[in-house]
Amino acid sequence: MEPRNHNHSFLKEYEDILNLPHHVSAVHPHMPRNDRAAQFLPFMALSGYEEKIQETARLTESRMELDDNAKTLLNHRLRLAHERLTDHPVLSIRYFEPDRQKSGGAYRTVTGAVNKIEACHGRIVMDDGVQIPIEEIVEMNGDFFEQYGLD
Repeated sequence: MEPRNHNHSFLKEYEDILNLPHHVSAVHPHMPRNDRAAQFLPFMALSGYEEKIQETARLTESRMELDDNAKTLLNHRLRLAHERLTDHPVLSIRYFEPDRQKSGGAYRTVTGAVNKIEACHGRIVMDDGVQIPIEEIVEMNGDFFEQYGLD
């Protein structure tokens, strides 16, 4: 192959094909412009990589350890709610939900009427069906406790 002569213009080199009509296939339908452009987009060589990056970046909280006073107050409120279960006390319960993917978790707050306290299963069941593990509860609040001086 000879080195390109820079004295020839680009148009001169391709003059024989520049004015030919554009080929239209009789067999294949015309591809829309967006589909044609998509052919040249980079492909995801590592499937799932983006999800892994997002999962790694997702933050979790550490489980807090309650002091003895907080545990005593929480146990007292739990016992009182259990004794007055027929009143369906409306409580706001904050609890820790461990993360299934990595260490740590998130604190959730559920507010609603308590339906049952299943001590044998270690959970509180709310009227809407939400189940809260008793061992993960860090706070229980509500107007219900005010009448007993536990606000």
